[in-house]
Amino acid sequence: MEALAAKYIGAGMCALSMMAAAWGVSKIWTTIISTVGRNPTVKKDVDLYGWAGFAAVEAIALYALVIALVMITG
Repeated sequence: MEALAAKYIGAGMCALSMMAAAWGVSKIWTTIISTVGRNPTVKKDVDLYGWAGFAAVEAIALYALVIALVMITG
């Protein structure tokens, strides 16, 4: 019984990291919008780095999801 509770607590902790990744993605997009709004000529330069940052942060969230699922099923 305690092992089952520990699994769910660990999965919940992984959910916290997914919440942090969601905050990171929103921070990236708001910064891009703000930057392009101030200087529209840098859109091409900022866009590339924005997508790279988005992919990196989203990968962290997906890794956390996989770990949570492995913890629950394992």
